[in-house]
Amino acid sequence: MIEVKNVNKTFNGFEALQDVSLKVEKGDVVAILGPSGSGKTTLLRCINFLERADSGTLDFDGEVYDMHSISKKEISRIRRKTAFVFQNYNLFLNRTVIQNVTEGLIIARKMPKDQAEQIAIKALEKVGMADRLNSYPSQLSGGQQQRVAIARALAVDPEIIYFDEPTSALDPELIGEVLNVMRDLANEGMTMLVVTHEMNFARNVSSKVIFMENGKVIESADSKSFFENPKEERTRSFIQSIMSARD
Repeated sequence: MIEVKNVNKTFNGFEALQDVSLKVEKGDVVAILGPSGSGKTTLLRCINFLERADSGTLDFDGEVYDMHSISKKEISRIRRKTAFVFQNYNLFLNRTVIQNVTEGLIIARKMPKDQAEQIAIKALEKVGMADRLNSYPSQLSGGQQQRVAIARALAVDPEIIYFDEPTSALDPELIGEVLNVMRDLANEGMTMLVVTHEMNFARNVSSKVIFMENGKVIESADSKSFFENPKEERTRSFIQSIMSARD
């Protein structure tokens, strides 16, 4: 479904991504793990063209694009098949819950308001937020805001959803409600690429894991093999350190 090859990105001489490649099949839930500064978010942003890679190719549904020279028209065509959930929700503070979900449908996709609202309500029902249609983001907890952001992503009927550390801005007691929604989506077959520090989610929900450090992919494997039999010593030490910190 999606394959990126040999992606490179430099910021002011710093090599944020170094020859990174990955593949996501339909129905995969791929967790990208790694220490802070390893290039995880940069990779995700380059894949969705929120950042422009210096080099690399993207194969999306059989169409191959140069990630550096891709046109705005091509980016727009790809984005119509994708959705992005940000770390800090990125909701419009002056819009209600339902307006946040319908905004993209009405403005970007020129959908009639009535139709957009029907789709939004179904998406909000799926994430357990249908009872807060007329609330504003300031009236919601962080977990509720992130669930609205996920509903907004679902409303566009994407082929894949990109999640950029969707729980890292949440208080610990609110993390579970967001992960439960993501787990339900995984069980329904939604294709997801997830940058996360949530090791239990990566182990129990994801189908594949990619471990990055210093802008490089250190190890990539199915989730069971990654956690039970990591091949690289750096992977083993990372897993042990994270698990020890959580105990």
